[in-house]
Amino acid sequence: MAKQTDNQVSAVRRAKHGWILTLFFSILAVFYLYPIFLVLINSLKKKGFIMKSPFALPDERSFFGMTNFVKGIEKTNFFAAFGNSVIITVGSVAVIILCTSMCAWFITRVHNKFTMALYMLCLFSMIVPFQMVMFPLSKLANMMHLSNPIGIILVYLGFGAGLAVFMFCGFVKSIPLEIEEAAMIDGCTPIQTFFQVVFPIMKPTVITVAILQAMWIWNDYLLPYLVLDLKKYKTIPIVIQYLKGGYGAVDWGTMMAMLVLAIIPIIIFYGICQKYIIEGVVAGAVKG
Repeated sequence: MAKQTDNQVSAVRRAKHGWILTLFFSILAVFYLYPIFLVLINSLKKKGFIMKSPFALPDERSFFGMTNFVKGIEKTNFFAAFGNSVIITVGSVAVIILCTSMCAWFITRVHNKFTMALYMLCLFSMIVPFQMVMFPLSKLANMMHLSNPIGIILVYLGFGAGLAVFMFCGFVKSIPLEIEEAAMIDGCTPIQTFFQVVFPIMKPTVITVAILQAMWIWNDYLLPYLVLDLKKYKTIPIVIQYLKGGYGAVDWGTMMAMLVLAIIPIIIFYGICQKYIIEGVVAGAVKG
């Protein structure tokens, strides 16, 4: 009876303080979303009104409609840049998931000095600052003719492998070995065991890695700028940067409109897959 009373008291306390947490996180969410809202409302204004009243909503004098979007698409050749960004992002994420998931499975199931060294190298790659390797990397990419959307996918594989291998290794450790042994007893080869048994179980971590890598690659400016042949290929962050004129002149209306178009695809992708993030991160943090 006393235990039941204690549980009731605890439930009442949680309910009493629950609204405080709800209010706090609601305010926090507003602070996080407000910059996106600010970009959206300014993309619909005339250039002069953006500088005079950036926090005001569009009215009959400042409203510019879709003109900023049309100007931005024409100025930047947006659809070509969008196509390059899609090819690079989708290709890089697919290659990272395929290669790192197989690598993590091999590292976790085969215990020897080679796999331990391989795992340490993957972890070490996470702590090396990009600024230390960006100039040798750009020179090497040019020498190996990787200055195109397909070539840069290999570069992204190298930079994205560390975090992905770390997360996949943590998840594979939580998969019972008996499942794989049963598949092999039924006649599956190691490749069949991985793709038909192990990989489907990895779904939460696969989606988590895909979201993290896609958000990074889609918004990345520096690596494509250093590696790609900019006369032929430009990504969305690069063409948006090109809207800055000489002596610091910026067409803010057009830039805001292009930023809105740039963030819409990644927000949609994140919204569809976000329910798997926590499950995948927690599963990938399992200790061996």
